Amino acid sequence: MNRILYIDDDEGIRRLASRALARRGWDVTTADGGELGVQLAAEQKFNLVAVDHYMPGIDGLETLARLRELPDPPSVVYVTGSEEQRVAVAALRAGASEYVVKSVGDDFFDLLDASFKAVVARAQLERQKADAEEELRLSNRRLEALLAEVNHRVANSLQLVSAMVRLQAGALTDPGARAALEDTQRRISAIAQVHRRLYTGGDVEHVDMREYLGALVDELALTWSTVEQPRALRLVADPILLPTDRAVSLGVIVTELVSNACKYAYPSGSGEVRVALHRDGDDVFLLAVEDDGVGMTGGISPGGTGVGTKLIRAMAQSLQTTVEYDSAHRGTRAILRAALA
Repeated sequence: MNRILYIDDDEGIRRLASRALARRGWDVTTADGGELGVQLAAEQKFNLVAVDHYMPGIDGLETLARLRELPDPPSVVYVTGSEEQRVAVAALRAGASEYVVKSVGDDFFDLLDASFKAVVARAQLERQKADAEEELRLSNRRLEALLAEVNHRVANSLQLVSAMVRLQAGALTDPGARAALEDTQRRISAIAQVHRRLYTGGDVEHVDMREYLGALVDELALTWSTVEQPRALRLVADPILLPTDRAVSLGVIVTELVSNACKYAYPSGSGEVRVALHRDGDDVFLLAVEDDGVGMTGGISPGGTGVGTKLIRAMAQSLQTTVEYDSAHRGTRAILRAALA
């Protein structure tokens, strides 16, 4: 049975309300004023509270305000005189769920009964909606935690594979075979970096490309810059977020382009390789990898196997774009434009 608290300083109205609403299926508790009503509402659980406007001590609006301050405030139906539309509007603005114009006879209690049922039904729907939203939030948090764990395990597995490839490369005596495995190891590391960013960051679906490319370029610098052939790798990047699959494709492209530049741009000495990633409008990003070396002679990777070229083309196709080369640049400048999502 739904419990109702009826607050009214008129003893006759309270008795009538108690009997009339009880006949309509309500469990009614009454209070002779706002102070007692707020106290009862704080001590007991009511489905809703009916509050009369004119009462000594604190009036209906003050009583409503105090009820709204309770830790678990009940729904309130405000009772006004027939000429009190202004008061009714003020009560609704202050948080009342409904208002009823007071009158004499069963019509008044029929109207109260209908208002109570509507308010209780609405409150129940709101609770169900809140419960469903909370369950959805909990489910999303569980899924995010699971996805973070998956990314963690994928990153660890890729790191293990990378270490195996590195060991195998170190055991080979053929320079070409060793170089091919070292290229493979760098490609695996580029993908592993994406998953490492996903499980260590707050977003399990997007990668901050400035942070990711920063770590990737640092790894490539450690690989390619030696005392005999120093390579200065520079990165300038906007804080662009990309979905996981697009981040992987872009990471592989950067790895291949930077590796090609480090291998072939400066055959006789040191040099600089620059990577830039910027927004190009609201929905597009621009990647540029450039050097000031000898330029392109016979393809992207002179003397190479062509695997890098195929990978660049395949990764660019996954981004629905192509890699273009700036023929006016004195060295080699590769440019890629693609959508952010």
